[in-house]
Amino acid sequence: MKKLFYSLLAVVLAACGSEKQAPIDREALVARNNPQVSSFDSLASLSVGNGEFAFTVDATGLQTFPSVYKKGVPLGTQSQWGWHSFGNPNKYKPEEYLKEHDFGRGHKEIYACQFKEDGRQKEASNWYRMNPHRLHLGIVGLELGDDVKTSDITDIAQTLDMWNGVINSHFTLKGNAFDVQTVCHPQMDMISASITSPARAGVKLHFPYPTGAHADDACNWDANNKHTTDIVFENAQSAVLKRTLDSTVYYVSLRWEGKASLKEKSANYFVLTPAEDKLAFSCKFTSAFPGTVFESEPAVYTSADTLPTFAETLAAGNSYWNNFWKNGAAVDFSHCTDPRAKELERRVVLSQYLLAIQSAGSVPPQETGLTYNSWFGKFHLEMIWWHQAWQALWGHPELLDRTLGWYETVEPVAREIARRQGFDGVRWMKMTDPSGTEAPSNVGSFLIWQQPHFIYLAELVYRANPSDEVIKKYNHLVQETAKFMYSFATYDEFHGRFILKGAIPAQETLRAATTINPPFELSYWHYAMNVAQQWRERAGEKRNLEWDEMIDKLSPLAYNEDSLYLAAENAVDTYKDIRFTSDHMAVLGSVGILPMNKLIRADYMKNTLHWVWDNWNWGKTWGWDYPMTAMNATRLGEPEKAVGALLMDKRTNTYLLNGHNYQDGRLRCYLPGNGGLLTAVALMCAGWDGCEVKNPGFPQDGTWDVRWEGLKPMP
Repeated sequence: MKKLFYSLLAVVLAACGSEKQAPIDREALVARNNPQVSSFDSLASLSVGNGEFAFTVDATGLQTFPSVYKKGVPLGTQSQWGWHSFGNPNKYKPEEYLKEHDFGRGHKEIYACQFKEDGRQKEASNWYRMNPHRLHLGIVGLELGDDVKTSDITDIAQTLDMWNGVINSHFTLKGNAFDVQTVCHPQMDMISASITSPARAGVKLHFPYPTGAHADDACNWDANNKHTTDIVFENAQSAVLKRTLDSTVYYVSLRWEGKASLKEKSANYFVLTPAEDKLAFSCKFTSAFPGTVFESEPAVYTSADTLPTFAETLAAGNSYWNNFWKNGAAVDFSHCTDPRAKELERRVVLSQYLLAIQSAGSVPPQETGLTYNSWFGKFHLEMIWWHQAWQALWGHPELLDRTLGWYETVEPVAREIARRQGFDGVRWMKMTDPSGTEAPSNVGSFLIWQQPHFIYLAELVYRANPSDEVIKKYNHLVQETAKFMYSFATYDEFHGRFILKGAIPAQETLRAATTINPPFELSYWHYAMNVAQQWRERAGEKRNLEWDEMIDKLSPLAYNEDSLYLAAENAVDTYKDIRFTSDHMAVLGSVGILPMNKLIRADYMKNTLHWVWDNWNWGKTWGWDYPMTAMNATRLGEPEKAVGALLMDKRTNTYLLNGHNYQDGRLRCYLPGNGGLLTAVALMCAGWDGCEVKNPGFPQDGTWDVRWEGLKPMP
């Protein structure tokens, strides 16, 4: 009997022990997903960065062949502060592109619009859409000779070592081996590189004038007469270059180790030539001169900025990235037997790296990050949730917190937008720049789903660090955001309910003048107003009774005779008109991005998911539509569809070798897709408040043994 007892005890203990997960080997997880490049591929450029600054390189490890990558993933050097405006000799003013609308709310509403008719209003709106635009700060590449082509380079072996934040590149040119290491300083807008080669190739610093184009690499190489680059300080080991483009001025500091000389090759083109087989240098970009300027005629510049060496920058980068991977969350798919798991893991790891360097700065990110310009380099506030919600869920709330501070700086602008439209509180702009200026748009100015984002993201920061400090920091803007949301809703006295109208919903194929009660926005209003009330209570304030009444009387989601939710209450042809079944299937965001609520029936939402899955015009979607579908499927208990959505074989769900989410010829990278992927995986692993299913977004058939650490559940 005693022997039997101990045998049973051993079995029980073994069973209990098997439930305990061994720690994930995080370095191995990251390393097995490091991108490997073996040729010049315009869609396989690699980047280093720190959230405030990013630098993208070709297969040589620097920006040697920018023209080859121009139509791929370009070789950008971009920062959060680097912006430029063309001259405004006609003195256009923002009020010139304002237009009055009446959406039946009892007052006129004034919106920032585009104009089709020729004249000053059209010119003003076009100027403000284009200006300011983000700058390409300068090409830093190898000077291999004007006659050298990519086909002359062989033996390419390049690796992005994400664990240490360094790009290691090897290649051969004319019998000479080159070894290049490239790293970005974690606290400075600076790259450092080490080049070893008997060829003693130089380093070029070539500066473009901006194009001001809607979407391109921002490099106009045919306008040398419009900008200047001057050496304003130089000694044996360093130099400072002053860049002047119209009224924009910035500086480029250069420090090198070993013997080398800096010479001007032509206008805005300099070459640092080494006298030895090894050259190490650091190159820093700043908006202000890095030393002292003595006012005189001409001005006297004294450099007081001693840049870190390559070794120091490498060590700082190694430390930063080691800590990033160790201290955040991790998801390991290596124990899964489903053949799709390996690709999903690759996307997840690369997305963390890309978003940490491109979408984690002191202002919200543009959709192409710090790689190249889209929408003139401006950022879109309805996309910030997709770029950055994952950060708080994956153990990096400080990255999200860094960006949210920007909202406070533009509160006066947002308050004025709400005032001129007759609303209370603040109305967050859609397409903008660090100043908060609202770019004119006949779509963006009428969107409202960027409004609750601030409340949702502040709540994620609080959940990661529930403290009075967070409440004190963000409660004011949470309340001001909710004030607008309450005043924007219209009370329908006849039916005794609140409705949303006079807005373009997230599914942008619908029109502001005719759309009533879009489903995602209704659900988002319900969620965010409830959270705003919770923040009042956390701050020791009373609940706002008017807000409670609106929450209680918000319209339920409208549906048709087949129990399918409509794109809007009055969009009765939702499942017949292609306009309603293209673009974003925003109806699915009502549950998934958001928790289930009393406005929604789970069975009707599941019907809608199944219809969308079978019939949607998937060729007309965007990168974040796939994780949105996955989140909806996860909450509705459809894990196979959740996985299937993340890995659906569609053009806009393509993830390149470097991890970028490819959309089309204009948007070769699209970071909201990457961020949505990470948020969806967090939900699929850690679930949501009240979820009791382990890994609810993965099939429970034994093929998805997904192991994770450090994730936070979603609301």
